[in-house]
Amino acid sequence: MFIETEDTPNPSTLKFLPGRDVMGHRGTADFADLAAAERRSPLAVALFGLPGVSGVFLGGEFVSVTKSADADWPELKPMVLGVLTDHLIAGRPVIEGVHMEDAEDTLPEDEAVVAQIRELLDSRVRPAVAGDGGDIVFRGYRDGIVRLSMQGACSGCPSSRATLKHGVENMLKHYVPEVVAVEQVED
Repeated sequence: MFIETEDTPNPSTLKFLPGRDVMGHRGTADFADLAAAERRSPLAVALFGLPGVSGVFLGGEFVSVTKSADADWPELKPMVLGVLTDHLIAGRPVIEGVHMEDAEDTLPEDEAVVAQIRELLDSRVRPAVAGDGGDIVFRGYRDGIVRLSMQGACSGCPSSRATLKHGVENMLKHYVPEVVAVEQVED
């Protein structure tokens, strides 16, 4: 199995592309630590078993791995490739069970505005963010403020706040006049 790797805007995160489905249409999964992974993902558990892995994000057709500050990619990258190859070739499950999204903070009267926001995020923002090895998740809308969380490579990226403020916020304000601001929510 040949697995491509790509740099991401976050120097602590690499994107691994196995050339096959990882999560597909089941969404994404973000694991900040081993405890979170143990409840849902045998693949993430295996990756957290490597010294220096501090985060795992599972996307449709990729896996983003974040390293700790004391780890070096030249040493860690071959180990990640080995775990991914062994896991996927063996046909072990990537994810188990059903994950219920975190509760969203919205009001019923904002349903039309929220639908517009979601459509813009899904069609214009999420594909670009996935290209960088991450995801952006809608967490709520109240009083003109959209709350979003960044996942995967985007979670710890130095430019994520600028992306939200200058990119996402400006776009949402342009297309949805009810939007006055975008806030980043930490998961």
